[in-house]
Amino acid sequence: MGSSDVHTFSQSPPPAHILLVEDEIDIREALCAQLQDEGHHVVSTESGTEALSLLQQSPFDILLTDVMIPGMNGIELVEQIAQFPTVPVTIVMTGYGSVEMAVQAIKAGAFDFLQKPFSVEVLSATIESALRVKSLRNENVELRRTVKGQFGLGNLISASETMKQVFRLIECVADTESTVLILGESGTGKELIAQTTHFHSERRKGCLIPVNCGAIPEALLESELFGHEKGAFTGAVATRIGRFELAAGGTIFLDEIGDLSPPLQVKILRVLQERTFERVGGARTYKADARVIAATNQDLEELVANKLFREDLYYRLNVVPILVPPLRHRTEDIPLLIEHFINQFNERRAAKLTGASPDAMSLLCSYQWPGNVRELSNIVERMAILKRNGLIETEDLPEKIRSPHAPSIANVPAAIPVGGINLSSTVEEFENRLIIEALERTNWVKSKAAQLLHINRTTLIEKLKKKSLAEVVANRTGRDVNPVISF
Repeated sequence: MGSSDVHTFSQSPPPAHILLVEDEIDIREALCAQLQDEGHHVVSTESGTEALSLLQQSPFDILLTDVMIPGMNGIELVEQIAQFPTVPVTIVMTGYGSVEMAVQAIKAGAFDFLQKPFSVEVLSATIESALRVKSLRNENVELRRTVKGQFGLGNLISASETMKQVFRLIECVADTESTVLILGESGTGKELIAQTTHFHSERRKGCLIPVNCGAIPEALLESELFGHEKGAFTGAVATRIGRFELAAGGTIFLDEIGDLSPPLQVKILRVLQERTFERVGGARTYKADARVIAATNQDLEELVANKLFREDLYYRLNVVPILVPPLRHRTEDIPLLIEHFINQFNERRAAKLTGASPDAMSLLCSYQWPGNVRELSNIVERMAILKRNGLIETEDLPEKIRSPHAPSIANVPAAIPVGGINLSSTVEEFENRLIIEALERTNWVKSKAAQLLHINRTTLIEKLKKKSLAEVVANRTGRDVNPVISF
């Protein structure tokens, strides 16, 4: 399918439960066959009235309906189900299309409008986009439940004054439309801060749409943000809406915004200044009705000074900065977080951990936590899997926590000993140590570790292969190298 070229960075959506409403039997059977061949479960009917009854009886992921159907027309059907507790993503199709009818369908609540005849590829791409929207809706429902249950401002897990200041700032800014810039090291909980800000704002009824600007290939990021028109590039077999459109009425969270390329920085600046954008390959201007929350673990002021980040964009983003402190600067939170994660992973992993022994807790509190709260969560989850029950003892902890001051790989002497030194092996050992330290400080993301070492990412990958550092990495993390170090 052509659209797969556009989405190579993400997994394909799972099969859907689709209700098809079409009164022409040949078309209905052909559409059923295509959708079933793609793995979807399809229920079909020719009547709008019967479709409404089916939707009341059981939930569907997608409603694919013709406009001219018996009982009630397709647009009336869309309007009827808008008040349902669980609303499917709706695609309206017709052989009598017009701009006015398309606008009417979208206003009624339809996700997309297809004019017959349409190709197999167009329908497949539209179904895939609809499932993405369904997935985002489900994620937001779960986020609302999570934020309400565990991360309400009164229940955020912290005993430190620095984090309490962060919470007070969230309370002040949540109900405004101001752009928020969240700053902090990897793993400090910047996304959680964004979620909490959104779900305590007036926009909480809308979606929170996340975009990791550093994880999506640059060639695809513009389309992901702003959408594209049919035929905009090879593989664009159907129009696709972007994240800014999905976030209409809600919030868009631009994570790792420091990784944006200069051309995309210009486009984001325009959105912030003019609140408008165009899809890739399109001329129509769309209103950007989304609040922007951005986050980065980079020093944007330094990037501005080095001409790597636009100064005007920096000031547009930095309206309300929220600095999230690293875990090593709020060690009083570590016991609280450990208790929280033990409760969480006891439930998820069917474990029965009861806490940490005093000696183990002392080591956990004295460790520097380069990966911050995310690293602490990973350690507790590992204990829930391996330890299963009882107290976490010192011998259960990874070596890097038990011996935090132990050399990474080998001692590099401060001076040449009397007997001389093997220069090649010593330099090799020192380089190995620096590589491992860079990977640890960047949470095992190779591209960022390479930036820290001022070398190309491909150079770092080659060094890891030649030096056979996989075993060292596994020993340091307690896990295999491949899932830990991100490509």
